[in-house]
Parts: sequence; C-alpha cells; structure tokens
Amino acid sequence: MKPLVTNEAPDFTATAVMPDNSFNEEFKLSDMRGRYVLLFFYPLDFTFVCPSEILAFNKAVAQFQEKKCDVVGISIDSHFSHLAWKNTPVDRGGIGNIQFPLVADLDKSISENYGVLLDAGIALRGLYLIDKEGVIRHQVVNDLPLGRNVTEALRMLDALKFTEEFGDVCPANWNKGDDAMAPTAEGVAKYLSEHAND
Repeated sequence: MKPLVTNEAPDFTATAVMPDNSFNEEFKLSDMRGRYVLLFFYPLDFTFVCPSEILAFNKAVAQFQEKKCDVVGISIDSHFSHLAWKNTPVDRGGIGNIQFPLVADLDKSISENYGVLLDAGIALRGLYLIDKEGVIRHQVVNDLPLGRNVTEALRMLDALKFTEEFGDVCPANWNKGDDAMAPTAEGVAKYLSEHAND
C-alpha cells in the first residue's frame, strides 16, 4: 500500500447516514473543502473494536468541530446497516445516535482507493487527516484488532494547524502549547539544546 500523504484525498460520492439519521445519497468528500476532515475506515458494523472507536470519536466530535474539522466514518456496510446500528442502544452493542456521518462503501471502491481494502473484503482501520485544500497530511493504518487513539488524532490536528499558522515544525511528543522548532539547522540545535533533559 502506497502512502497517500501529500496527495489529494481520493474523492467519492456515496450514501451517508447523517447525524439526524437522514440518508444523504449524494454525500461528497470534496464538498467539505475549506474545512479539515478526519476520515476513518472501520471493518464492519455490529462488531467488537469498532463501536468502541466510533463512540470515542463521538465523545470528541465537539472538540474536532471547534477546530473546524469534520469527522466522517466509513465501512463497507450499507446505509441501512449503519442506521440499524445507530438505532441499537449502546448497552446492546449498538452505537446510539452518533453525531457524525457514516458513509456506506457497499461496492468497496472507496476502501480500495484509499488502499485499506483487505482480500477478505473489509477495510483495515485507516485514518486520514485531510487539510482544507483536500490534501492528506497524516495517515495511520491499524490491523483489525488494534483500536485507534482519538487523543492522538486531535494532537495531529493541532500540530497541522500549528505548522500551517506559524511555519515551525512539531517535534516528537509535541502537544498544543509546547515549544516547536524552526525548520533550520539552527532551529533544531536551539530546540535540542533547550530540551536535552526532557
């Protein structure tokens, strides 16, 4: 799988179940230009790790929206399956009325275009941070049993916004409010000398 970082995010038009449980049959990724997008793939509705991730993203959806970032989930299930899962209570293995779109990739073309489709016909846990121009700036792909870290996704969004605004680069373990470094030899030396004992 070739990394998609620095490339334009593959566009798609598909049916999505929206936060109000309506079906948007013309949900189009490129319509979200001008905002950041966190697009994540998960294997299947009504499974095991998937609801824990979806509920974790839903708990943080307001934080993403405050940062002008839309969250979008996608799997190879139909929009009818997505809606049934949303209509299933959490204590019965459902996800409840989550507040971000779930896209139906029934023909598996979106998963294939993002390089996460397995031979078994389901998607790996791919996550893509897309900037306001529609370019993928961060991606991470996990195997099926490994859930993702929503806090890390927020951290990467903060890092992207910081570099866009200030031009500095974000070193290892950077969090919003931490020192960054100028992308020069002098900037690296300055940062490392000041943080040698961190």
